[in-house]
Amino acid sequence: MRETKPLVLVGGGGHCRSVIEVAESAGRSVRCILDLPEYLGTESSGYPVAGTDDDMPRYAAECEFVVTLGSVGNAAPRRRLHAMVRNAGGVLATLVAPTAFVSPRAVLGAGTVVLHQCVVNVNATIGEGCIINSGAIVEHDALVGDYSHISTGARVNGACRVGSGCFVGSGAVLVHGVSVCDNAVIGAGAVVAADITEPGVYAGVPARRIK
Repeated sequence: MRETKPLVLVGGGGHCRSVIEVAESAGRSVRCILDLPEYLGTESSGYPVAGTDDDMPRYAAECEFVVTLGSVGNAAPRRRLHAMVRNAGGVLATLVAPTAFVSPRAVLGAGTVVLHQCVVNVNATIGEGCIINSGAIVEHDALVGDYSHISTGARVNGACRVGSGCFVGSGAVLVHGVSVCDNAVIGAGAVVAADITEPGVYAGVPARRIK
């Protein structure tokens, strides 16, 4: 087993606290949190906000990074922070909660976090910087694009394709084999029964474009 480095978490707030729980339960140590200047000197779940994004180079040699900023409908800030980590010479950690099941035949991209009670099944592919939130299921042969967020209890069924920068809301269901284009937002509880080919906000049963 390779030696793991301490983690630096980039971005405070509720998602950061959830990631701390995953890290601790997976046996990963957390060095500190980087956040906006106004949060310097505060703490989250007992870990200090010890610097800002500009301090990434200080930790690049000794630590790995996880971007712990949540994403609802706009993945651009997470993309920007990932680019900053890499430009600073840092490495993005991939975290999996010990209560999750990730098939050994699944693929997880750098910087992706799989939270508690998730299932990522055989031959599924999850891109970089994704959030697979608590209780979500990504079934066999499904693809989730970079920087997408599959929210709590959502179901991405077999052979589905979710584009980059998407948000799939809590309890939403993607019916087997459907495709969702980049930058789409699927509302909580929606059922996607046909391909989505235009970005926008989709809700309802079956899901329809509302914005």
